Amino acid sequence: MKTALLIKEIYLEAFRNLGHYLIKSYFKAFSWFCFAAFLIVLYAFIFRLATGFAFD
Repeated sequence: MKTALLIKEIYLEAFRNLGHYLIKSYFKAFSWFCFAAFLIVLYAFIFRLATGFAFD
């Protein structure tokens, strides 16, 4: 539990004084892009499983 709290504190400290609005917007957009890309990959994988694709 101490490790999880330490990681949380490091994360919060790293982004607390990030500063510039452009950097904050960039990180927010990048995180949404990564989330959308992950959803596309997850959809493609489930589609392949549902259609009986042979993973050879």
